[in-house]
Amino acid sequence: MTEPIVSSQWLFENLNHPDLVILDASVTKVTENQDKTIDNTQIKGARFFDLKNSFSNKAANLPNTFPNAAQFESETQKLGINNDSLIVVYDNLGIYSSPRIWWMLKTMGHQNVSVLNGGLPDWLENGYPTEEKQLQQYKLGNFKAKLDTEKVKNFAFVKANLNNENSIIIDARSSGRFNGTDPEPREDLRSGSIPNSYNIPFDDVLDNGKFKSKEELKAIFSKINTENKELTYSCGSGLTACIILLAGELVIPNPTSVYDGSWTEWAQKES
Repeated sequence: MTEPIVSSQWLFENLNHPDLVILDASVTKVTENQDKTIDNTQIKGARFFDLKNSFSNKAANLPNTFPNAAQFESETQKLGINNDSLIVVYDNLGIYSSPRIWWMLKTMGHQNVSVLNGGLPDWLENGYPTEEKQLQQYKLGNFKAKLDTEKVKNFAFVKANLNNENSIIIDARSSGRFNGTDPEPREDLRSGSIPNSYNIPFDDVLDNGKFKSKEELKAIFSKINTENKELTYSCGSGLTACIILLAGELVIPNPTSVYDGSWTEWAQKES
């Protein structure tokens, strides 16, 4: 399986695949209160991928910072993930944090991974099997992390390429935050945008918790001249950037990366 996204029906029909690993990537959304009624529900057999604690660099002073390969490999093995695992990632908001985990796994060398389009809400709507969330221990997996450093960009790269016509930044934050007319959700962080960057709010590529059709996504990306350009995606802290990155993956062939520090870092370093 190489498709970036799969449907609830596909996942239901493959629940008994011997190599299948389902990852629950749900997080608390920064900008609004989420539905608490499904907080204790998971897809049957799912394993919790703890983005905020196990899979972020806790020593960093920025949220959601990409962990080093050793940490990622160790934590992934604890989830029972193997090099030949068939991984499907979902979250409880439809499409929110799951693309970040999809991107992380791809960046660490695991290609056989997809996002569940529509996430837990769509799974529930279809009446497919669920269970209460439960802490479990798994047989240690043999996953080996192979970090592709080209997929993770830092402040220095972004600053050095502000005027590079072959490299552009696409920001997934709302237009108000991007244009500096709305405040940032993080206290004491100014709003605004990286010079010469483009804005595709992540909500623009979604419809009712699912990705829009390929025709609609092509129309959205056609507003930016992406031909023969490297695309670096940014947002507030590197999470929703991956929603836009995955949307682009569905319709355009460009090389991609994520500015991991995103606006939280840029706004602190550049006045």
